Amino acid sequence: MKTYDIFKLSLSHVRKSKMRSWLTIVGIVIGVAAIVAIISIGEGMQASVQKSLGSLGGDLITVYAPSTSNLTDKDVNIIKQVPGILYVSGVVSGMSEILLGNEKASVSISGIDTTVWRSTITTDIESGRYLQPGDSNSVVIGYSLAHDLFLQPITQNRPITIGGKTFKVVGIFARSGGFGGTDTAVYMPADSARDVITDPKERNQFSSITVKIADQNLADKVTADINQKLMMSRHVNSRTKDFTVIPFASIQQQLSSITLAITIFLGSIAAVSLLVGAVGIANTMFMSVMERTRQIGLLKSLGATDNEVMKLFLIESGLFGVVGGVIGITVGILISVLITAIGPQMIGQGGAMTTAIPPSLIIFALAFSIIMGVLSGVMPARNAAKMNPVDALRFEQ
Repeated sequence: MKTYDIFKLSLSHVRKSKMRSWLTIVGIVIGVAAIVAIISIGEGMQASVQKSLGSLGGDLITVYAPSTSNLTDKDVNIIKQVPGILYVSGVVSGMSEILLGNEKASVSISGIDTTVWRSTITTDIESGRYLQPGDSNSVVIGYSLAHDLFLQPITQNRPITIGGKTFKVVGIFARSGGFGGTDTAVYMPADSARDVITDPKERNQFSSITVKIADQNLADKVTADINQKLMMSRHVNSRTKDFTVIPFASIQQQLSSITLAITIFLGSIAAVSLLVGAVGIANTMFMSVMERTRQIGLLKSLGATDNEVMKLFLIESGLFGVVGGVIGITVGILISVLITAIGPQMIGQGGAMTTAIPPSLIIFALAFSIIMGVLSGVMPARNAAKMNPVDALRFEQ
């Protein structure tokens, strides 16, 4: 028989057993839809992380000290001596109360060195400008703080009260996604921050130190050099060390690895659903072989070869994979679109949830469903091909 004739024969049997065929296809649809939806969420997570981590800057290093210890001007000067460093900025961090009309809230305050801050911040400005040398009662605020925290949005040049002192908003950050910490923070000169935070630092003390390096590829070496110099300067060893040096490049790698691992794990769980669907196809095909035993005997008595009989059932099982794959991909895409649409409402105000469906995912899902369909029909097809035509013609259900 010609392949086209075999295909028509397979298709006619699928159409004849509509209820059984659709129940079999549903198993594949669920598996493929789950794979597409879950992997699209993982891809969206990866894209969001990469985009948001851009605000961290792979060429930045931060030095932290616990609350029981402090970083000082001396530490800043020591770090400046490390080769490969462009800028060093001490940061004063803390919490304070912000008032806007009759509303108030507790916000994160970052006091920065205005002479180098522009070179160490990578988040874009939505409106206004960055802080400049000479600014004293000026602040730059995060996107969420400006647009979401209060009933009325905070606009550029609007006066706000922080810690009992009045400041003018000279700039508002674009949305960063939260990884950079700028969406809900207030940035002001370090001396002003010391006056308003609830746990103020001395004039020569900092909560952390931000370092910008000349080459991101040297982050590990510069980190090691900073560790060595600060340990010597602060008279500590690896056991008594009272500070931590963190390159943002390592944070990027760790978060990317975590999101990839989550995607693979969830995708593996979804693949189990597809395997269940494959078992359903195999079961349907065994039943189909049993029901069509006399037809198999007739075909073989008329000259059909074993390969042609196998092809008949493999095409049939492959059809289940094709139809289930196409419908499953469509359902998966719809789920992904729905998640993107309702995700922010589920997470909360200011949240975001995105999905991404690359063409390679669609091709993979369809190919995988077809392959699973065909493989599920191999054993039933082999059983059909091995039948003795005389015994098959005598078979009675």
